[in-house]
Amino acid sequence: MFNYVKVNDRLSTAGQPTEDQLRALAADGFTAIINLAPVNPPYTPADEAGLVQSLGMAYHYIPVQWNNPTDADFAAFEAAMQATAGDTLLIHCAANFRVTAFYSLYARKHLGWTKEQGEAFRAQIWAGSDYPIWEEFIARQ
Repeated sequence: MFNYVKVNDRLSTAGQPTEDQLRALAADGFTAIINLAPVNPPYTPADEAGLVQSLGMAYHYIPVQWNNPTDADFAAFEAAMQATAGDTLLIHCAANFRVTAFYSLYARKHLGWTKEQGEAFRAQIWAGSDYPIWEEFIARQ
């Protein structure tokens, strides 16, 4: 998967998985998916939610607009993280930018990560990037 990051034995993040990769995740024991990317044919599966659910995994869809991440998006993400607390989880978006931003904020707020840990996690994907809208969002959180 594009920009795949294994956080721990229970949690991974990535860019958009293909249908075959979603099937492989289910076969590997993943039990839930959180998707932060808006549907964008032809880059996203036609019915990702239906496929994921047919594979026996829980599916949470939070379509975060790239140019307008909101506090409500992050609150929905926090709720989805709490709902999947016991699951083996993939969190994905288009390229793992939204996800690493949201997860680093979540880990700082709920898992005791330091600012430096959050920034290091995000830097795996974001290094060299310049997205002022996202920097403002992150600072606001």
